[in-house]
Amino acid sequence: MTNPIEILQHLIRFDTTNPPGNEAECIAYLDRLLKEAGIETTLVAREPHRPNLIARLKGTGNTPPLLMYGHVDVVTTANQDWDQPPFSGVEVDGYIWGRGALDMKGGVAMLISAFLRASTEKLPLAGDIILTLVSDEEGRSDYGSKYLVENHPHYFDGVRFALGEFGGFSLYLGGRKFYPIMVGERQSCNLKAILRGPAGHGAFPLRGGAMGKLGRFLVALDEKRFPPHLTPVVRRMLETMSEQIEDTELKTRLIQLLDPAMVDMALEQLGDQRRFFEPQLRNTVSPTIVNGGNKLNVIPPEVEVTLDGRILPTFRPDDLLAEMRQVVGEDVEIIVTRYEPGPAGIHMGLYDVLARTLREADPDGYPVPLLISGATDARYFSRLGIQTYGFLPMNLPPDFSFMPLIHAANERVPAEAIQFGTDTIYKALQRFGEAAL
Repeated sequence: MTNPIEILQHLIRFDTTNPPGNEAECIAYLDRLLKEAGIETTLVAREPHRPNLIARLKGTGNTPPLLMYGHVDVVTTANQDWDQPPFSGVEVDGYIWGRGALDMKGGVAMLISAFLRASTEKLPLAGDIILTLVSDEEGRSDYGSKYLVENHPHYFDGVRFALGEFGGFSLYLGGRKFYPIMVGERQSCNLKAILRGPAGHGAFPLRGGAMGKLGRFLVALDEKRFPPHLTPVVRRMLETMSEQIEDTELKTRLIQLLDPAMVDMALEQLGDQRRFFEPQLRNTVSPTIVNGGNKLNVIPPEVEVTLDGRILPTFRPDDLLAEMRQVVGEDVEIIVTRYEPGPAGIHMGLYDVLARTLREADPDGYPVPLLISGATDARYFSRLGIQTYGFLPMNLPPDFSFMPLIHAANERVPAEAIQFGTDTIYKALQRFGEAAL
């Protein structure tokens, strides 16, 4: 079977909610598809119920191997109200419904379908193609890509470039269609803030307590923003978009985003589009968990706040802490609890090949480089010197807003978009040897 839509429907029917994951049956299904096509596979697992699959197509060796990877685990559907069963994979009005349709079983279906087609049609390849399908991306990748990179890096010897999530989807802006291709991502930096003050009996209110400091701390983070920074990738994206957009007001706003002094004003004027642009222009922290007192009539001496920090490429935790201090002041202890550095730099060697391939697949669209707000398995493969491009192309209808559906109820994807992505990835496999190394 090489039909990506049927493969996607099968994949959705495996409940690989992480935690606990239990990806083994889903990986076994993909393993079976590859073996039935005569392709040798390798299963590598830290734990048997959470395996990873690796397969390789041989090329001429004229260019380094190309890695294609994706994950089969998904996030929970708990406490969500779905119009269709979330693990049904049912097709309704041209859309495939189910958890993972967008993130990222749809992408896995594209990748394996293009890989199978390349094998079946004996596509001449400039270099080997390595397909890697992993567990645990929605967790901490301890059983997936992180485990492979740390314990089995030899499977990826010589790889310079990779195709994975997140990018290649169509984005409509100012009457134009763009295809953002992810070339970089913000780094993950988890923080804990500790606010302290006098403790006492709840019947005797105190001033300057930890709870009051908590309120001021949260308000400061809500009302103020960290300073803007313009990276080369975002500059190129904004310049390309502003050149193509005809809407005069929107064009002006995008040009203003190129000027740090104008960023805040321009973002205010962008309305809903602000959510797409702002995370690419700043380091950020978001309070997510608060832990405080444990008894009704006791004023606690301290309160802890867990924060999700995200750092732009080339910045480090000390930079984030310095910017945070400017917003919240010194009367709080801030601790970095986990930091996962991103790639040391961004290599654009394969970008032009992918951009040309997308342009030919859809002449109405304009490819642009993208710095994504979150983090993917790219951060682990980058430790091996591998540059990932988020390239899971989807030509989406203008009225289909897919970003709010990721990790949410009623996740679905147009079947035609999955076929479009498969065909475009296949064309990229035909020409990846043209990349600038």
